[in-house]
Parts: sequence; C-alpha cells; structure tokens
Amino acid sequence: MHNQSIHFNISERKVLLRIFDILSMLSVLYLVSHLFDFDYFTITKENWTWVFVLILYLFVFGAIFELYDLQKSSKMEKTATSIVFTVSTTVLFYLLTPFFTPVLPSNRLQILFFYFAILVALFLWRLVYINFIVSPRFYKKVLIIGETSNIQTVVETLRESDPNYKIVGFINCDTTKTEAIKFKGVIEYDANEMDKVIHTENISEIVVASYSAELITSDLYYKLLRLLENGFPINEYTQVYEDMTQSVPVKFVGKDFYRYFPFSRNNQNKLYIFFHRLFDVLISVFGLSVGLLLLPLILLGNMLGNKGALFYSQNRVGKNGNVFKILKYRTMVENAEELGAVWAKKGDSRITSFGRFLRNTRLDEIPQFVNILKGEMSLIGPRPERPHFVKELSQMLPFYETRHMVKPGLTGWAQVKSKYASSIDDSLTKLQYDLYYIKHRGFLLDLNILIKTLSTVIFFRGQ
Repeated sequence: MHNQSIHFNISERKVLLRIFDILSMLSVLYLVSHLFDFDYFTITKENWTWVFVLILYLFVFGAIFELYDLQKSSKMEKTATSIVFTVSTTVLFYLLTPFFTPVLPSNRLQILFFYFAILVALFLWRLVYINFIVSPRFYKKVLIIGETSNIQTVVETLRESDPNYKIVGFINCDTTKTEAIKFKGVIEYDANEMDKVIHTENISEIVVASYSAELITSDLYYKLLRLLENGFPINEYTQVYEDMTQSVPVKFVGKDFYRYFPFSRNNQNKLYIFFHRLFDVLISVFGLSVGLLLLPLILLGNMLGNKGALFYSQNRVGKNGNVFKILKYRTMVENAEELGAVWAKKGDSRITSFGRFLRNTRLDEIPQFVNILKGEMSLIGPRPERPHFVKELSQMLPFYETRHMVKPGLTGWAQVKSKYASSIDDSLTKLQYDLYYIKHRGFLLDLNILIKTLSTVIFFRGQ
C-alpha cells in the first residue's frame, strides 16, 4: 500500500543494544589480541566458557546499572555512567572468578588492555546507536483515531513513554464534537484523508484510542478493516500503552474490564506458587542472617540518630483484604502520626537523620523478612497499604482492591518503576504497575524486579 519507513520497536531496540554490545566487545578484544602482545583473553573453541561468562556478567551488571534503559541509552551523558559502572564491575568479577575465567596474567598491564578494550568498544557502539538508531530517520510515525476529549492525554502519554514514537496526527471519531483541537506537532485530519495521510506522511501504525466502539462509524470501520486486510498495523491504545509503559491504563478500562485482565495463569499455578514460596523462605533466612550481623551498627545508629524504640509495627492490608501487622525499623520521630494517618512525602520533616539513611539504603525493610517467613507477605508483590488509605483509595481509584489478589511484597514492579507514592496521582501510577504485575507475573518478571531492586538500592532511590 505504501513504503513503510524502517523503525525499531522497544523490544527490538533492547535486543539490538545487547547483540551489538556483545559483537562490539568481542570484536575489539579480538582486534587487541592480534595487534598487541595481549593473550589474557583469546577467543577459541577451547575457551568458549570464557566468552560465555563474560557475556553473562555484562548482561547481569548491565541490567543492574541500567545500561539497557532506553531513556538513558538515548543520551550519552546519561549512559556514560552506566557504561563505566557496568564495565568496571564486569571486569572485577571476571578477574575474581578464575575457576571459570582465565588465570590472572603475570603482566598486570594486560588487565588494563582488557578493561579499556571493553570500555572503548561499548562507548563506540553506543555513540553509533545514539547518532543513528535513535535519530529521527528511524522514528515510528503514528496516526491516532479517537475522541477529542482524550486525544491530548493519549498523545502526551505516548510521547513520554518512547521518544522514538512520533504522533503525526489524529482523526476525531466523535462526530458529535467537531471543535478543532490543536497542540504542538500534531495535526487533525478528516477520516476521508486517512489513505492520503498514510501515504504522504509515511505512517507506520494506526492506534485506535476510543472509549466506545460505537463512536467508530461504519465508514471508518470499513476503511480500517481494508487497511488491516492489506497487512497494515492497527493496534488498540490500551495494548500499545501496556507494551510501552509496562503498566495497565486504568482510566481507559471501562465496563468490559474483563477484556483487559486475563490475569497470569501463574496466580493459580501450583508449581510457580511452590517455588515462589520456597524462594521467599530462603531469601528471608538469608536476609535475617545479614540483619543480625548488621544489628549492632543499626542499634548504635538508632541510639544516636533516632533516640527511641528501634522497631515499630503497623496494620497493613494483605492478600484477600486480611489485615496483618508489618514490622519495620523506625525511621520517623516517635508519635509521628498522633494526629492521624498522613501521606509520607519527599523531605518529610518527621523522618530522622538515621531514619533517612535506613530508608535510602532500604535497611528499614529487613524486619519484614519476618512477615515473609510467616507467610503474610512475599518477597515480590504490590506494596501493602494501611487500611485507612486502602479505604480512601478504593473509593477513588477503580480496581484498587484488585491488588489484594496476591500477597503484598517487600519489593515489586510498582516500587522499581515509579517513585514513592505521596498522593492520589502517585497511587494511581503505582496501581497501574501493580495490575501489570498481577496480569503478567512469572519467573522472568520476578527476576527482572529483583535486578531492578538492586539498581534502586545502588542509586539510593529509596525514601
């Protein structure tokens, strides 16, 4: 029908980054080994395990230091730090595991060759990626079809989610509202112009963002059907939103909510639940053991910086709405809520100096391993909220109590993907991530959350 421009989807860009990280790294190492007196790392059939371990370390630490975060990867000033941290940690672990890697060279200069070869390789490839792959020539050009009442929200959300997703224009499908809507970079077109716009603007995809299917006229319906039959990509907004943001767009979910929530079969999968619980127990035992080792230092810090009781407990809502007492290290002044429950916020004056340290390092969460051992919580799940706020938020946010389908967690998708909730809007954002987790939970998503939790702790994003 038309010559579509080349573009890369989010998943394709993530794969592309990883593949060329490997290729550029191995190519430069191979080049260095032949041009210089460098034999610490050589690529042969006999030492394929060396290559495998190096790639594994690169992927693991790259994920921890956000080397594959697409927002950061599109700007060199942001990705440079990730590259340095990733390469430094990868090389350090590679050198410290000689059972799987080469024995340390007698000439220590070779270690520098090894380190800078990987560093230069990643920097060169990422410069190519930034100046070529994420340049405007590879933007995905999109046409939106929807009502004027929600077009601006849709456009702004998609723009923020992926800078390579260019909204060229929109078609208003609500014929009862004909007022013109204008905002920067987006043009309103008539439905009769759709074929022409697709050809002249080189549109790659149409996104239907309509609250009601009844507003799609028969004429527009047949135009879309014809495009679909010719192989043109047409997608529904909620699915595009979910794929791009990895959260569920609660505001777009209406009376036919059951279409949007085919919840993960793992919620009822006995094998998954068994291993999930086994992992909870093992990690809890390990976490409490580490907590006992750190307890003397925490007691000292509490005595000097908190000046009061070390522990505190609070009612929280768990699975199926059951209330339990969560256990934490105290981070606020005593009697911080004597006037009633209030939202915690950034820079909260009630947080003590030592309490801020505990929150930023997430050490205040260690006592919750007791809740996990008791089965009241899990390592991964939606954050448990207080009954007062659950009652309040349930009245304001649709599907809020759906969070209670699974056990609450010490960490979770919402915790690693969004900031600390200090308002209704923040709670809505976190709810959308929680629903995504419940909908897609599984071993891979759980592993992803654990890796991102390490990033959260390392970059002190706790509050």
